[in-house]
Amino acid sequence: MRRLLSLLGVGLVLALTLSGTASADTFRVAQPHQASSGGGVFTFTSTQATPAGPHSFAALRPIWQAAGNAYGIPWEVLGAINKVETNFGTNLGPSSAGAVGWMQFMPSTWARWGIDANGDGRADPNSPADAIFSAARYLVGCGGQFDIARAVYCYNHASWYVNEVLGLASLYAQGGGATGIAFSADPLKAQIASARSQVSASHAQLDTARAKAERLARSERRLLHVAGTARLLSSQLDAQRRAVLLGVRRHVADARVHQLQRRLDAATTQLGKYREQANSAPSPALLSSLFSDGSSQAPSGGAVSIALQYLGIPYKWGGASPETGFDCSGLVQYVYAQLGISLPHYTVAQWKYAGAVPVAKNQLQPGDLVFFNGLDHVGIYLGYGDFIDAPHTGATVEIDSLSESWFASRYDGARRIVGAAGAGASPSASVTAFTSAGGGTAFTSNVVYFTR
Repeated sequence: MRRLLSLLGVGLVLALTLSGTASADTFRVAQPHQASSGGGVFTFTSTQATPAGPHSFAALRPIWQAAGNAYGIPWEVLGAINKVETNFGTNLGPSSAGAVGWMQFMPSTWARWGIDANGDGRADPNSPADAIFSAARYLVGCGGQFDIARAVYCYNHASWYVNEVLGLASLYAQGGGATGIAFSADPLKAQIASARSQVSASHAQLDTARAKAERLARSERRLLHVAGTARLLSSQLDAQRRAVLLGVRRHVADARVHQLQRRLDAATTQLGKYREQANSAPSPALLSSLFSDGSSQAPSGGAVSIALQYLGIPYKWGGASPETGFDCSGLVQYVYAQLGISLPHYTVAQWKYAGAVPVAKNQLQPGDLVFFNGLDHVGIYLGYGDFIDAPHTGATVEIDSLSESWFASRYDGARRIVGAAGAGASPSASVTAFTSAGGGTAFTSNVVYFTR
Protein backbone atom coordinates (compact mmCIF):
# COMPACT_ATOMS: atom_id res chain seq x y z
CA MET A 1 0.00 0.00 0.00
CA ARG A 2 2.28 2.74 -1.22
CA ARG A 3 -0.21 5.55 -0.79
CA LEU A 4 -2.81 4.96 1.88
CA LEU A 5 -5.70 7.01 3.07
CA SER A 6 -5.56 7.96 6.71
CA LEU A 7 -7.17 5.31 8.88
CA LEU A 8 -10.91 5.17 8.70
CA GLY A 9 -13.00 7.40 10.88
CA VAL A 10 -15.47 6.23 13.48
CA GLY A 11 -18.55 4.69 11.93
CA LEU A 12 -17.17 3.83 8.46
CA VAL A 13 -17.86 0.18 9.07
CA LEU A 14 -20.10 -0.67 12.01
CA ALA A 15 -18.53 -4.11 12.39
CA LEU A 16 -15.21 -2.57 13.56
CA THR A 17 -14.41 -1.48 17.08
CA LEU A 18 -11.79 1.16 16.42
CA SER A 19 -11.09 1.89 20.02
CA GLY A 20 -9.81 -1.62 20.65
CA THR A 21 -6.53 -3.26 19.77
CA ALA A 22 -5.95 -4.91 16.41
CA SER A 23 -6.15 -8.35 17.97
CA ALA A 24 -9.47 -7.50 19.61
CA ASP A 25 -11.34 -7.03 16.32
CA THR A 26 -13.12 -10.19 15.22
CA PHE A 27 -15.38 -10.90 12.26
CA ARG A 28 -17.79 -13.66 11.44
CA VAL A 29 -19.07 -13.80 7.88
CA ALA A 30 -22.68 -14.88 7.48
CA GLN A 31 -22.14 -15.91 3.84
CA PRO A 32 -18.48 -16.87 3.49
CA HIS A 33 -16.81 -17.09 0.11
CA GLN A 34 -16.37 -20.75 -0.73
CA ALA A 35 -12.86 -21.86 -1.63
CA SER A 36 -12.57 -24.32 -4.48
CA SER A 37 -10.98 -26.78 -2.08
CA GLY A 38 -14.37 -27.13 -0.46
CA GLY A 39 -14.04 -24.68 2.40
CA GLY A 40 -13.74 -25.71 6.03
CA VAL A 41 -10.95 -24.96 8.46
CA PHE A 42 -7.70 -24.11 6.71
CA THR A 43 -4.49 -25.61 8.10
CA PHE A 44 -1.28 -23.90 7.08
CA THR A 45 1.55 -26.03 5.77
CA SER A 46 5.06 -25.23 6.94
CA THR A 47 5.75 -23.47 3.64
CA GLN A 48 2.61 -21.36 3.79
CA ALA A 49 3.12 -20.46 7.43
CA THR A 50 6.68 -19.22 7.06
CA PRO A 51 7.85 -15.92 5.55
CA ALA A 52 9.96 -17.66 2.88
CA GLY A 53 9.21 -16.56 -0.66
CA PRO A 54 8.36 -16.06 -3.39
CA HIS A 55 5.52 -18.58 -3.73
CA SER A 56 3.62 -19.89 -6.71
CA PHE A 57 0.02 -19.08 -7.52
CA ALA A 58 -0.98 -22.62 -6.54
CA ALA A 59 0.71 -22.33 -3.14
CA LEU A 60 -0.85 -18.95 -2.38
CA ARG A 61 -4.36 -19.56 -3.61
CA PRO A 62 -5.45 -21.57 -0.50
CA ILE A 63 -4.27 -18.68 1.71
CA TRP A 64 -6.21 -16.13 -0.36
CA GLN A 65 -9.28 -18.36 -0.19
CA ALA A 66 -8.96 -18.93 3.55
CA ALA A 67 -8.60 -15.19 4.15
CA GLY A 68 -11.56 -14.57 1.85
CA ASN A 69 -13.63 -17.07 3.86
CA ALA A 70 -12.65 -15.43 7.11
CA TYR A 71 -13.48 -11.87 6.11
CA GLY A 72 -15.92 -12.12 3.21
CA ILE A 73 -13.52 -10.62 0.68
CA PRO A 74 -13.24 -12.19 -2.81
CA TRP A 75 -10.04 -14.22 -2.84
CA GLU A 76 -9.39 -13.07 -6.40
CA VAL A 77 -8.99 -9.50 -5.16
CA LEU A 78 -6.52 -10.61 -2.49
CA GLY A 79 -4.56 -12.49 -5.12
CA ALA A 80 -4.53 -9.49 -7.46
CA ILE A 81 -3.30 -7.16 -4.70
CA ASN A 82 -0.62 -9.71 -3.82
CA LYS A 83 0.43 -9.78 -7.48
CA VAL A 84 0.48 -6.01 -7.99
CA GLU A 85 2.20 -5.20 -4.70
CA THR A 86 5.02 -7.77 -4.53
CA ASN A 87 4.61 -10.18 -7.46
CA PHE A 88 3.79 -12.99 -5.02
CA GLY A 89 6.68 -12.26 -2.70
CA THR A 90 9.34 -11.55 -5.30
CA ASN A 91 9.91 -8.02 -4.00
CA LEU A 92 9.07 -7.54 -0.33
CA GLY A 93 10.40 -4.00 -0.14
CA PRO A 94 10.57 -1.77 1.68
CA SER A 95 9.20 0.50 -1.02
CA SER A 96 10.35 4.06 -1.57
CA ALA A 97 7.46 5.17 0.65
CA GLY A 98 8.45 2.72 3.40
CA ALA A 99 5.81 0.03 2.80
CA VAL A 100 6.92 -3.46 3.83
CA GLY A 101 6.07 -7.11 3.48
CA TRP A 102 3.97 -9.38 1.33
CA MET A 103 1.08 -6.98 0.91
CA GLN A 104 3.05 -3.71 1.29
CA PHE A 105 1.69 -2.26 4.52
CA MET A 106 2.97 1.01 5.91
CA PRO A 107 4.39 0.25 9.39
CA SER A 108 1.81 2.42 11.15
CA THR A 109 -1.01 0.70 9.28
CA TRP A 110 0.41 -2.72 10.06
CA ALA A 111 0.59 -1.80 13.74
CA ARG A 112 -3.18 -1.24 13.65
CA TRP A 113 -4.33 -3.98 11.28
CA GLY A 114 -1.65 -6.67 11.28
CA ILE A 115 -2.58 -10.02 12.84
CA ASP A 116 -0.95 -13.36 13.61
CA ALA A 117 -2.84 -15.57 11.17
CA ASN A 118 -0.56 -18.63 11.19
CA GLY A 119 -0.41 -18.95 14.96
CA ASP A 120 3.35 -18.62 15.40
CA GLY A 121 2.94 -15.99 18.10
CA ARG A 122 3.75 -12.85 16.12
CA ALA A 123 2.18 -10.70 13.42
CA ASP A 124 4.81 -10.59 10.68
CA PRO A 125 4.24 -8.53 7.48
CA ASN A 126 6.84 -10.72 5.76
CA SER A 127 4.75 -13.83 6.40
CA PRO A 128 2.41 -14.55 3.48
CA ALA A 129 -0.30 -15.87 5.79
CA ASP A 130 -0.15 -12.97 8.24
CA ALA A 131 0.03 -10.34 5.49
CA ILE A 132 -2.76 -11.76 3.32
CA PHE A 133 -5.17 -12.21 6.25
CA SER A 134 -4.30 -8.70 7.46
CA ALA A 135 -4.98 -7.30 4.00
CA ALA A 136 -8.39 -8.98 3.96
CA ARG A 137 -9.06 -7.56 7.41
CA TYR A 138 -8.08 -4.08 6.27
CA LEU A 139 -10.33 -4.34 3.19
CA VAL A 140 -13.26 -5.15 5.49
CA GLY A 141 -12.35 -2.08 7.50
CA CYS A 142 -12.46 -0.10 4.27
CA GLY A 143 -15.98 -1.36 3.54
CA GLY A 144 -15.01 -4.27 1.30
CA GLN A 145 -18.22 -6.15 2.04
CA PHE A 146 -20.21 -3.11 0.91
CA ASP A 147 -18.18 -2.05 -2.15
CA ILE A 148 -15.04 -3.92 -3.11
CA ALA A 149 -13.93 -1.26 -5.62
CA ARG A 150 -13.97 1.45 -2.99
CA ALA A 151 -12.15 -0.83 -0.56
CA VAL A 152 -9.36 -1.39 -3.07
CA TYR A 153 -9.24 2.37 -3.59
CA CYS A 154 -8.86 2.73 0.17
CA TYR A 155 -5.97 0.22 0.05
CA ASN A 156 -4.14 2.42 -2.46
CA HIS A 157 -5.61 5.84 -3.17
CA ALA A 158 -5.36 5.76 -6.98
CA SER A 159 -7.90 4.91 -9.67
CA TRP A 160 -5.29 3.28 -11.90
CA TYR A 161 -4.54 0.90 -9.00
CA VAL A 162 -8.20 -0.05 -8.67
CA ASN A 163 -8.37 -0.76 -12.40
CA GLU A 164 -5.24 -2.94 -12.27
CA VAL A 165 -6.38 -4.96 -9.26
CA LEU A 166 -9.96 -5.49 -10.41
CA GLY A 167 -8.78 -6.32 -13.93
CA LEU A 168 -6.48 -9.05 -12.63
CA ALA A 169 -9.10 -10.25 -10.15
CA SER A 170 -11.61 -10.64 -12.96
CA LEU A 171 -9.07 -12.70 -14.89
CA TYR A 172 -8.38 -14.92 -11.88
CA ALA A 173 -12.12 -15.40 -11.41
CA GLN A 174 -12.21 -16.83 -14.94
CA GLY A 175 -9.47 -19.33 -14.10
CA GLY A 176 -6.64 -17.32 -15.66
CA GLY A 177 -4.20 -17.85 -12.82
CA ALA A 178 -4.77 -21.59 -12.64
CA THR A 179 -4.05 -22.04 -16.34
CA GLY A 180 -0.98 -19.86 -16.26
CA ILE A 181 -2.45 -17.18 -18.50
CA ALA A 182 -2.29 -14.53 -15.86
CA PHE A 183 1.39 -15.01 -15.24
CA SER A 184 2.71 -15.39 -18.75
CA ALA A 185 3.54 -11.68 -18.51
CA ASP A 186 6.25 -12.26 -15.90
CA PRO A 187 8.68 -14.32 -17.98
CA LEU A 188 7.76 -12.19 -20.99
CA LYS A 189 8.66 -9.05 -19.04
CA ALA A 190 12.04 -10.60 -18.19
CA GLN A 191 12.56 -11.65 -21.80
CA ILE A 192 11.72 -8.17 -23.09
CA ALA A 193 14.04 -6.57 -20.53
CA SER A 194 16.86 -8.98 -21.43
CA ALA A 195 16.38 -8.47 -25.17
CA ARG A 196 16.25 -4.71 -24.73
CA SER A 197 19.47 -4.80 -22.71
CA GLN A 198 21.09 -6.85 -25.47
CA VAL A 199 19.95 -4.34 -28.10
CA SER A 200 21.24 -1.44 -26.02
CA ALA A 201 24.60 -3.14 -25.38
CA SER A 202 24.95 -4.05 -29.04
CA HIS A 203 24.18 -0.47 -30.05
CA ALA A 204 26.88 0.85 -27.72
CA GLN A 205 29.46 -1.69 -28.89
CA LEU A 206 28.61 -1.01 -32.53
CA ASP A 207 28.94 2.74 -32.10
CA THR A 208 32.35 2.31 -30.45
CA ALA A 209 33.54 -0.08 -33.17
CA ARG A 210 32.34 2.22 -35.95
CA ALA A 211 34.10 5.20 -34.39
CA LYS A 212 37.36 3.22 -34.19
CA ALA A 213 37.05 2.03 -37.80
CA GLU A 214 36.39 5.59 -38.97
CA ARG A 215 39.45 6.93 -37.11
CA LEU A 216 41.64 4.27 -38.69
CA ALA A 217 40.18 4.99 -42.14
CA ARG A 218 40.87 8.72 -41.80
CA SER A 219 44.46 8.06 -40.72
CA GLU A 220 44.93 5.62 -43.58
CA ARG A 221 43.64 8.14 -46.14
CA ARG A 222 45.93 10.83 -44.75
CA LEU A 223 49.00 8.60 -45.05
CA LEU A 224 48.06 7.52 -48.57
CA HIS A 225 47.82 11.18 -49.49
CA VAL A 226 51.32 11.78 -48.09
CA ALA A 227 52.63 8.74 -49.94
CA GLY A 228 51.34 10.19 -53.20
CA THR A 229 52.44 13.80 -52.70
CA ALA A 230 55.64 13.78 -50.62
CA ARG A 231 58.69 15.17 -52.41
CA LEU A 232 61.17 12.73 -50.89
CA LEU A 233 61.02 9.09 -51.88
CA SER A 234 61.86 8.06 -48.31
CA SER A 235 58.84 9.98 -47.03
CA GLN A 236 56.63 8.37 -49.64
CA LEU A 237 57.82 4.87 -48.73
CA ASP A 238 57.45 5.51 -44.99
CA ALA A 239 53.90 6.82 -45.43
CA GLN A 240 53.05 3.89 -47.68
CA ARG A 241 54.31 1.39 -45.08
CA ARG A 242 52.37 3.01 -42.28
CA ALA A 243 49.24 3.19 -44.46
CA VAL A 244 49.48 -0.55 -45.16
CA LEU A 245 49.74 -1.30 -41.43
CA LEU A 246 46.75 0.94 -40.69
CA GLY A 247 44.87 -0.74 -43.51
CA VAL A 248 45.28 -4.10 -41.80
CA ARG A 249 43.97 -2.68 -38.53
CA ARG A 250 41.08 -0.99 -40.35
CA HIS A 251 40.16 -4.28 -42.01
CA VAL A 252 39.96 -5.96 -38.60
CA ALA A 253 37.89 -3.04 -37.26
CA ASP A 254 35.50 -3.27 -40.23
CA ALA A 255 35.06 -7.00 -39.60
CA ARG A 256 34.23 -6.22 -35.99
CA VAL A 257 31.63 -3.67 -37.13
CA HIS A 258 29.97 -6.24 -39.38
CA GLN A 259 29.95 -8.81 -36.57
CA LEU A 260 28.36 -6.38 -34.13
CA GLN A 261 25.81 -5.29 -36.72
CA ARG A 262 24.71 -8.89 -37.18
CA ARG A 263 24.47 -9.27 -33.42
CA LEU A 264 22.39 -6.10 -33.17
CA ASP A 265 20.09 -7.25 -35.96
CA ALA A 266 19.54 -10.59 -34.23
CA ALA A 267 18.82 -8.91 -30.89
CA THR A 268 16.43 -6.43 -32.52
CA THR A 269 14.60 -9.27 -34.27
CA GLN A 270 14.26 -11.17 -31.00
CA LEU A 271 13.00 -8.08 -29.20
CA GLY A 272 10.44 -7.62 -31.97
CA LYS A 273 9.19 -11.17 -31.48
CA TYR A 274 8.74 -10.61 -27.74
CA ARG A 275 6.90 -7.38 -28.43
CA GLU A 276 4.57 -9.18 -30.82
CA GLN A 277 3.77 -11.60 -28.00
CA ALA A 278 3.13 -8.67 -25.68
CA ASN A 279 0.93 -6.99 -28.28
CA SER A 280 -1.19 -10.14 -28.55
CA ALA A 281 -1.48 -10.67 -24.78
CA PRO A 282 -5.04 -11.43 -23.68
CA SER A 283 -5.71 -8.49 -21.38
CA PRO A 284 -4.91 -4.76 -21.22
CA ALA A 285 -4.56 -5.16 -17.45
CA LEU A 286 -1.88 -7.79 -18.00
CA LEU A 287 -0.11 -5.64 -20.54
CA SER A 288 -0.17 -2.73 -18.14
CA SER A 289 1.32 -4.99 -15.46
CA LEU A 290 3.89 -6.23 -17.97
CA PHE A 291 5.27 -2.82 -18.87
CA SER A 292 4.83 -1.02 -15.56
CA ASP A 293 8.20 -0.60 -13.87
CA GLY A 294 6.78 -0.74 -10.35
CA SER A 295 7.36 2.95 -9.66
CA SER A 296 4.77 5.15 -8.00
CA GLN A 297 2.62 6.14 -10.92
CA ALA A 298 1.28 9.57 -11.74
CA PRO A 299 -2.47 10.23 -11.97
CA SER A 300 -2.05 9.77 -15.72
CA GLY A 301 -0.98 6.17 -15.12
CA GLY A 302 -4.56 5.09 -15.88
CA ALA A 303 -3.90 6.05 -19.50
CA VAL A 304 -1.77 2.92 -19.90
CA SER A 305 -4.60 0.43 -19.42
CA ILE A 306 -6.82 2.44 -21.76
CA ALA A 307 -4.22 2.88 -24.50
CA LEU A 308 -3.30 -0.81 -24.57
CA GLN A 309 -6.85 -1.66 -25.60
CA TYR A 310 -6.16 -0.14 -29.02
CA LEU A 311 -3.10 -2.14 -30.04
CA GLY A 312 -3.48 -3.13 -33.68
CA ILE A 313 -5.80 -0.26 -34.67
CA PRO A 314 -4.62 0.98 -38.10
CA TYR A 315 -2.82 4.28 -38.50
CA LYS A 316 -4.82 7.02 -40.18
CA TRP A 317 -3.56 10.56 -40.63
CA GLY A 318 -5.91 12.83 -38.69
CA GLY A 319 -7.65 9.83 -37.10
CA ALA A 320 -8.83 10.16 -33.52
CA SER A 321 -11.05 7.14 -32.81
CA PRO A 322 -10.77 3.34 -33.01
CA GLU A 323 -13.53 3.34 -35.65
CA THR A 324 -11.58 5.52 -38.09
CA GLY A 325 -8.02 4.76 -36.96
CA PHE A 326 -5.46 6.87 -35.09
CA ASP A 327 -2.55 9.10 -35.83
CA CYS A 328 -0.09 9.67 -33.00
CA SER A 329 -1.70 12.71 -31.41
CA GLY A 330 -5.19 11.37 -32.12
CA LEU A 331 -4.43 8.28 -30.04
CA VAL A 332 -3.22 10.44 -27.15
CA GLN A 333 -6.25 12.72 -27.44
CA TYR A 334 -8.70 9.80 -27.46
CA VAL A 335 -7.10 8.04 -24.49
CA TYR A 336 -6.98 11.13 -22.30
CA ALA A 337 -10.53 12.08 -23.24
CA GLN A 338 -11.61 8.93 -21.39
CA LEU A 339 -9.83 10.27 -18.31
CA GLY A 340 -11.73 13.55 -18.52
CA ILE A 341 -8.87 15.50 -20.13
CA SER A 342 -9.57 17.39 -23.35
CA LEU A 343 -6.27 17.51 -25.22
CA PRO A 344 -5.81 19.19 -28.60
CA HIS A 345 -5.26 17.04 -31.67
CA TYR A 346 -1.77 18.31 -32.48
CA THR A 347 1.59 17.26 -31.03
CA VAL A 348 2.95 20.78 -30.50
CA ALA A 349 -0.27 21.84 -28.79
CA GLN A 350 -0.14 18.75 -26.57
CA TRP A 351 3.44 19.65 -25.64
CA LYS A 352 2.30 23.18 -24.73
CA TYR A 353 -0.94 22.08 -23.03
CA ALA A 354 -1.56 24.08 -19.86
CA GLY A 355 -2.02 20.95 -17.77
CA ALA A 356 1.24 19.35 -18.94
CA VAL A 357 4.38 19.57 -16.84
CA PRO A 358 7.93 18.74 -18.02
CA VAL A 359 9.39 15.40 -16.95
CA ALA A 360 13.07 14.40 -17.02
CA LYS A 361 13.82 11.23 -18.97
CA ASN A 362 15.06 9.43 -15.86
CA GLN A 363 11.82 10.33 -14.05
CA LEU A 364 9.36 8.97 -16.62
CA GLN A 365 6.28 7.23 -15.26
CA PRO A 366 3.57 5.21 -17.04
CA GLY A 367 1.10 7.55 -18.72
CA ASP A 368 3.61 10.32 -19.49
CA LEU A 369 3.70 11.65 -23.05
CA VAL A 370 7.00 11.25 -24.92
CA PHE A 371 7.79 13.45 -27.94
CA PHE A 372 10.14 12.99 -30.90
CA ASN A 373 11.47 14.50 -34.12
CA GLY A 374 10.99 18.19 -33.38
CA LEU A 375 7.60 17.59 -31.71
CA ASP A 376 6.37 15.81 -34.83
CA HIS A 377 5.54 12.55 -33.03
CA VAL A 378 4.13 11.56 -29.63
CA GLY A 379 3.50 8.36 -27.68
CA ILE A 380 2.31 7.26 -24.23
CA TYR A 381 5.01 5.88 -21.96
CA LEU A 382 4.38 2.37 -20.60
CA GLY A 383 7.43 1.72 -18.42
CA TYR A 384 10.76 -0.08 -18.82
CA GLY A 385 11.68 2.22 -21.72
CA ASP A 386 8.66 1.27 -23.85
CA PHE A 387 5.82 3.41 -25.12
CA ILE A 388 2.69 2.92 -27.22
CA ASP A 389 2.14 4.97 -30.35
CA ALA A 390 0.58 5.17 -33.80
CA PRO A 391 3.81 5.56 -35.79
CA HIS A 392 3.12 6.08 -39.49
CA THR A 393 1.01 5.27 -42.54
CA GLY A 394 0.80 1.53 -43.13
CA ALA A 395 1.44 0.69 -39.48
CA THR A 396 -0.88 0.05 -36.55
CA VAL A 397 -0.92 1.17 -32.93
CA GLU A 398 2.08 -0.66 -31.49
CA ILE A 399 4.69 -0.74 -28.74
CA ASP A 400 8.06 0.88 -29.43
CA SER A 401 11.18 1.52 -27.37
CA LEU A 402 13.00 4.71 -26.42
CA SER A 403 16.26 2.83 -26.99
CA GLU A 404 15.58 2.17 -30.67
CA SER A 405 17.95 4.26 -32.76
CA TRP A 406 15.34 6.41 -34.53
CA PHE A 407 13.54 7.33 -31.31
CA ALA A 408 16.71 7.65 -29.24
CA SER A 409 18.29 10.09 -31.70
CA ARG A 410 15.11 12.18 -32.07
CA TYR A 411 13.86 12.30 -28.48
CA ASP A 412 12.58 15.79 -27.61
CA GLY A 413 11.35 15.30 -24.05
CA ALA A 414 8.29 14.34 -22.05
CA ARG A 415 5.23 15.87 -20.47
CA ARG A 416 3.00 14.63 -17.65
CA ILE A 417 -0.70 15.41 -17.87
CA VAL A 418 -2.01 16.37 -14.44
CA GLY A 419 -5.58 16.46 -13.19
CA ALA A 420 -6.97 13.38 -14.96
CA ALA A 421 -10.59 12.75 -14.00
CA GLY A 422 -10.86 10.23 -11.22
CA ALA A 423 -7.27 10.71 -10.09
CA GLY A 424 -8.32 12.36 -6.90
CA ALA A 425 -11.77 10.88 -6.43
CA SER A 426 -12.83 7.44 -5.45
CA PRO A 427 -13.99 5.13 -8.23
CA SER A 428 -17.61 4.77 -9.16
CA ALA A 429 -19.87 2.47 -7.27
CA SER A 430 -20.62 0.31 -10.26
CA VAL A 431 -21.16 -3.38 -9.60
CA THR A 432 -18.04 -5.52 -9.72
CA ALA A 433 -18.64 -9.26 -9.49
CA PHE A 434 -16.16 -12.12 -9.03
CA THR A 435 -16.97 -15.81 -8.92
CA SER A 436 -14.74 -18.52 -7.54
CA ALA A 437 -13.14 -20.65 -10.25
CA GLY A 438 -14.20 -23.59 -8.13
CA GLY A 439 -17.84 -22.67 -8.51
CA GLY A 440 -18.33 -20.90 -5.19
CA THR A 441 -20.41 -17.89 -4.21
CA ALA A 442 -20.44 -14.84 -6.49
CA PHE A 443 -19.66 -11.54 -4.74
CA THR A 444 -20.99 -8.22 -5.98
CA SER A 445 -20.08 -4.76 -4.80
CA ASN A 446 -23.69 -3.70 -4.22
CA VAL A 447 -24.50 -6.52 -1.79
CA VAL A 448 -23.79 -6.23 1.95
CA TYR A 449 -22.36 -9.39 3.52
CA PHE A 450 -23.17 -8.89 7.20
CA THR A 451 -20.72 -9.59 9.98
CA ARG A 452 -21.54 -10.25 13.59
